[in-house]
Amino acid sequence: MTTSTSNRPDSPENHPEVDSNRTHPGKTVDKNVIVVGAGAWGKNLVRNFHDLNALAGVVELNPSLRQQLAEQYPDLPLYANYEDALGTEVPAIVIATPAPSHYPLALAALKAGKDVFVEKPMTLEREQAQELATLADQRGQILMVGHLLLYQPAITWIQDYLNSGQAGALWHVATRRLKLGRVRQQENVWWSFAPHDLAVILALLNQPAIAEVQAHGRTFLQPGIADTVQANLTFATGQTAALHCSWYWPLVERSTVVVTEKQMIVYDEVAQTVTIHHKFVDQALQQCDGGTEVIDIAHSQPLKLECQHFLDCLASRQPPRSDGWQGVAVVDILAQVQQFLS
Repeated sequence: MTTSTSNRPDSPENHPEVDSNRTHPGKTVDKNVIVVGAGAWGKNLVRNFHDLNALAGVVELNPSLRQQLAEQYPDLPLYANYEDALGTEVPAIVIATPAPSHYPLALAALKAGKDVFVEKPMTLEREQAQELATLADQRGQILMVGHLLLYQPAITWIQDYLNSGQAGALWHVATRRLKLGRVRQQENVWWSFAPHDLAVILALLNQPAIAEVQAHGRTFLQPGIADTVQANLTFATGQTAALHCSWYWPLVERSTVVVTEKQMIVYDEVAQTVTIHHKFVDQALQQCDGGTEVIDIAHSQPLKLECQHFLDCLASRQPPRSDGWQGVAVVDILAQVQQFLS
């Protein structure tokens, strides 16, 4: 899988000039973030950082999208040139561009002295992810990866519940992320869907080292780009995980099943429910069924929570929950599974 971006329009050296009718933002108390990329997902980051009064500008190559932004946010500085944005005093960059461009854009931002939020996957190679995490540490800069599900209140609740010990030892996590979705040409379904679930699995298992990877995938539509992938992971702790992701599936399924010593926990991401099944098998191999319990989780917007967390980290200088090293761990597993798909 290539990571070269020298010929891509979203590579730093290929951005056109800044809109002449826009002024550069200066550093202010509140508006301290420039979002790079306002496409299908980037527009959501633009909206949330704007709602949090933190948006200092947007870099967008597409003239049509820039026009839409100008109409929606009349006073917002807009850039068609990434280097011009890096030259401002705005301290933080949020990268929401196609995955192959994440590494060069994040690297340029860190070298320019900016704190960085980069969408998943952090990079397409482990060495590149490690370079970014190391550089951020060396410079004392914030590097956060957009692992959105870690900011989903249901996942936070499950993590806290598991850490309380009430469920006993955690043995296995299984995830499914399936739908008839938008097929990409620059990344396969594994790199597109799996970062969400890998981040959750690592968080629930308290970031164990990976010991073994097994995987297989199928390509239906485009040569070399897997449309469905199943992976089985074994960790150094002896815990295991299974992932199934597909963008060529008739039903929308997004779920996380946690199997523990005393209970089984099911998070249905579509229905937004968490159910504890008080079921287990005892030492005599007898089934014990204490019924089920549906947990009432307060509704909130995980993307807004994620954006606010980044802003809080900018202020406190504390490492994000999804910091660069968590991004490295996710990319490492992504890359190991990719070897089975090539």
